[in-house]
Amino acid sequence: MPYHFEDFALDGDRRELRRGNDLVSVEPQVFDLLQYLIRNRERVVSKDDLVDAVWQGRIISDATLASRINAARNALGDSGEEQRLIRTILRRGLRFVGTVREEVQMSEAGAIASMEQPKPGSGIPARPSIAVLPFVNLSGDPDQDYFADGMVEDIITGLSRIRWLFVIARNSSFTYKGRAVDVKQVGRELGVRYVLEGSVRKVGSRVRIAGQLIDAEDGSHLWAERYDRDLTDVFALQDEITVSVVAAIEPNLRRAEIERVRRRRPDSLDAYDLLLRALSDVYTFMPQGASKALPLLDQALAIEPTYALAHGFAAWAHQTLFIRGGMQAEHREKAARHAHAAIEYGSGDAMALALAGFTIGLVEHDRRLADEAFAAALALSASCAFVYAFGCVPVAYGGDAARAIDWGEQAMRLSPLDTMSCVPQGIIGFGNFLSGRHEQAVIAGRRAVELNPGFSILHGWLAAPLARLGQLDEAKASAGRLLSLDPHFTIGRWSAAVGIASNILDDVTDAMRMAGLPA
Repeated sequence: MPYHFEDFALDGDRRELRRGNDLVSVEPQVFDLLQYLIRNRERVVSKDDLVDAVWQGRIISDATLASRINAARNALGDSGEEQRLIRTILRRGLRFVGTVREEVQMSEAGAIASMEQPKPGSGIPARPSIAVLPFVNLSGDPDQDYFADGMVEDIITGLSRIRWLFVIARNSSFTYKGRAVDVKQVGRELGVRYVLEGSVRKVGSRVRIAGQLIDAEDGSHLWAERYDRDLTDVFALQDEITVSVVAAIEPNLRRAEIERVRRRRPDSLDAYDLLLRALSDVYTFMPQGASKALPLLDQALAIEPTYALAHGFAAWAHQTLFIRGGMQAEHREKAARHAHAAIEYGSGDAMALALAGFTIGLVEHDRRLADEAFAAALALSASCAFVYAFGCVPVAYGGDAARAIDWGEQAMRLSPLDTMSCVPQGIIGFGNFLSGRHEQAVIAGRRAVELNPGFSILHGWLAAPLARLGQLDEAKASAGRLLSLDPHFTIGRWSAAVGIASNILDDVTDAMRMAGLPA
């Protein structure tokens, strides 16, 4: 729809800004910023609003945002001193204050169609978006509404901590309370791709909470779960369910987004889409996948150099290439550089911080900084299974078997069906091996291998307790599978690369040597 103000015309369909008959050259992000300000001219637009709309919530510096605002003003012949059209409202944001005339361009057929079709919402953001509808109170007791509403508010707050997810505010989603809704219509009206709905039923001292995650575009179900609990401490119960729901939703949304972007035309990709395309290869945990993923991650970072999560995954990929792809110093250095960038740009991104801590712990052996990154990530989102799944590895290699097992179990509780589950499951086995519980270590190790038989070190984690139990034939078979996946593996190079702590080094080395792995 064209907008006219002063002697300018901005056409969103053609993505053109004209002054009179002259075309004004503007960068795509500056054009989007202008268009967003004009469309929302009735209100003050905050910095977060602009980042969500123009950069899809990615982390950008204040300097970058300020330069784009200045570029928008310059394109209109405005300035920060004059603020004739774009005005800064102190401590609140920006507002477009020019007089605007909208030019409606619609054919007769289009007008008829628009009357027949439901009114669309504000448009679906480029990054994944979700609305959490009020949970239905099935208890027959209106006084229990507070419990259901409190649960939903906590879930909205928890989901809002996931940096890559756009979450509709409570005031908007609660307008549907008490109404029978069509999920597809909710998606259109709120401009979201996904909808979470649920119910609460209280019977005596027991409560049952059910939830389901739905793709609002086609109505398909992505996840469903039911929780039965004793209703003792209401607030503790709300916290427990909230953490469980948020933790379960994150990997399910991630999988859905990966499948969605695979169906998109390659020429429509932005930095977020490029990252999604890289994930399935990074998740192989092996150098062949990392090599395929890194060009996509490099492209994403060329578009958004401060994209913390892309730095985090690039750090992981280079770490994979270093430890299982030849121990080349170049990959160690790049892994560390991307990890520190993830910390620098990702102060609000739990997943980026988790990946940074994991990489720093493994390739730089800086357990203190790794722990600080994990602690910062958990402070942002206690339900982020990534922190526990990745954190348990450097914790185990540092010799803290008890905490490694605890973190592995936390990761499995929070996200039992995640593609990463082989890692915490394997570390539960490795931690039990370090603690001398070799039978439990073998049970956990076998489960890990079943989850991802192509991840080489899992076979090493299993071979060690098998050797201690005297099951040498099976131990050597596991060692053989490791070497078939990573022919260059030696115990000494691996233990030095990942920084196996001195207090556990002899135990690990001896058991792996007994299994037939080369020293």
